[in-house]
Amino acid sequence: MGINVIRSELVKPSEATPHGPFWLSNLDLNVRSGYSPTIYLFRPRGDDCPAFFSADVLRRALAMALAMFYPLAGRLGMAPDGRVVIDCNGEGAVFVVAQSAVVLDDLEDFAPSKAMSDMFVPPYEKEAGVGAPLLLLQVTFLRGGGVVLGTGMHHYALDGRSSFHFIQTWSSLARGAAGDVVPPFLDRSPLHARSPPVILFDHSHEYCQNAGSATSARPSELTGAILRVNNAQAAALRARTGESLFRSLVAHIWRCTLMARALPPDAKSRLYTVVDMRARLSPPLPSAYFGNAGVRTSVSAKVGDLLANPLNFGAQRLRNATNQGDDYARSLLDYLETADEQSKPGRELPDTDLRVISWMGMASHDADFGWGEPAVVAPAAVSYTWFIYNVGNSGDVAVAVAMKPDHLQRFKELFFDENEMAW
Repeated sequence: MGINVIRSELVKPSEATPHGPFWLSNLDLNVRSGYSPTIYLFRPRGDDCPAFFSADVLRRALAMALAMFYPLAGRLGMAPDGRVVIDCNGEGAVFVVAQSAVVLDDLEDFAPSKAMSDMFVPPYEKEAGVGAPLLLLQVTFLRGGGVVLGTGMHHYALDGRSSFHFIQTWSSLARGAAGDVVPPFLDRSPLHARSPPVILFDHSHEYCQNAGSATSARPSELTGAILRVNNAQAAALRARTGESLFRSLVAHIWRCTLMARALPPDAKSRLYTVVDMRARLSPPLPSAYFGNAGVRTSVSAKVGDLLANPLNFGAQRLRNATNQGDDYARSLLDYLETADEQSKPGRELPDTDLRVISWMGMASHDADFGWGEPAVVAPAAVSYTWFIYNVGNSGDVAVAVAMKPDHLQRFKELFFDENEMAW
């Protein structure tokens, strides 16, 4: 499978935008450096519309969206004090139009992988540094109809919620629904650290490179998969824990992962996640806040305790870790201000640990460019960070994971086992 690039260009904002350095908060600078690849799969329209996914329509709407989200038209830069910033220079977003011999049926049950990302997202360096573009977009027309939109957004610039907000804006403008657009809130000053710092919590587990230094698998050794949980299964999990669907599902994932990896009962396992603090800060950030507003948190337990106890054992421990509020976020901002470079979280994880991120409740499928909502939205590649997200308005939930092939097969068996799922 391959692609044929028809056109590659830089799309600039449709109007003049502010130039100069754009400050990045400690939450921005302490996420994983690099791009987050995502794909949107669109089925062809039944009316054989000749303008299906018109590149001209998309290009014009993109220029309009970049006028509002103007930092995404800039490049990574460096301030005189050595702090990474966004250089708002208006150079533009990378926009590629391509064709592929792949047919739609080949992708209906696709699994996240480096091959998928390489095919449908413009090429990028794993560790993109100063001068790197912040927004990579590729529209690929499939043989026999259908389109894949691949996006790569630099994580320093924005988190998942802001990424989907941008796509929501771009698609609204493309279909002529400018009245649906909610402008981004660009002021990041609410996330300045305090002086003097007031550190009230231990953040070293979540923000320490050593936490993920020992791993028995390289990304190339991992196989990705997307597992779909229906309404009945989701309700059964919640009934067993009395907790939210996210906590119930993560607790289930945690147990199944430990069993699939056949870890000894006395081993200590740590589960990492991220909490969106927009609504939890005091005063709260607007929901349209543009940037990274998530804080890392974690919980640990012995493998034997997690497997011997009911499912709500893990779910309740996760609740304690995800109930953080303003004092935790302010403490973290201050901690990161005083910490050295080694405090940035590592990418890798040992087999005892896992990291699960929630896209639930985000506008992931609100991406109708004028030709219908996407049939599939998913991370294009997955390695050490797994994702949970809603499947459109179906009520179903998808789980994107990546494991060693033998572990993955066992994980799937356990994940849908009636005794484990109890549905």
